[in-house]
Amino acid sequence: MPRDDMNSLIQKIARQARLTFRGPGSSGDGKGFADNVTQLKKLMSEIRAEDLKIRPRKGAQAPASVPQSPPVTYMHICETDGFSMGVFLLKGGSGIPLHDHPGMHGMLKVLYGKVRISGFDKVEPTPAASKGSVLRAMLRSSGEYSDSSPPCLLSPHRDNLHQIVAVDGPAAFLDILAPPYDPDDGRDCHYYKLAPASGEQSGGSAAEASGVLPREVWLLEIPQPDEFWCGGEPYPGPKVSV
Repeated sequence: MPRDDMNSLIQKIARQARLTFRGPGSSGDGKGFADNVTQLKKLMSEIRAEDLKIRPRKGAQAPASVPQSPPVTYMHICETDGFSMGVFLLKGGSGIPLHDHPGMHGMLKVLYGKVRISGFDKVEPTPAASKGSVLRAMLRSSGEYSDSSPPCLLSPHRDNLHQIVAVDGPAAFLDILAPPYDPDDGRDCHYYKLAPASGEQSGGSAAEASGVLPREVWLLEIPQPDEFWCGGEPYPGPKVSV
């Protein structure tokens, strides 16, 4: 690998992510883990779109008249047993629906544009009334993030369910998930919408759940929404070795 790539910021982030998330057995407990997360967050705070040779896209809205064009695109950077890293590109007016990350940590840093992120926590233990596809949860956070914002963090128990929506045009963010999704190991992605019991209209989005936080809501598990799908695109930035 060229020397410039070995010393690139994204390579440093990958090394720190590998140190932080050593494998599927990483518990996320202890001072050592917390210190590593702090260092990873510091490095992620410094990353910019130009570091990854990514230029902001133009176009205010996702072109609904072009069904072949995905509203969201993913650039894969690297993956190990312990973590995956890549860049999501969102067209204006599009986003990633409310979904979960079972048993996973995550870190997200906006590269350009602005996104609104609404984070939910599952309420445990699950009451009998919520058996099946209805989940009792707490709307824990809701806010807008730009390239000047610090990274957004999630853990297996905090903001583990979230929705990401591009605001006022296209947006992109660097994303780390640890460990990666793996349906065979119980880490499959599930989608949700606010249930009518939450006081919202059926099908209401997480972004519509405003008011005082935290706030208890009911979430209904749904299939992947028809209007959402994710395409692939080559990553143009420095090579990463893990």
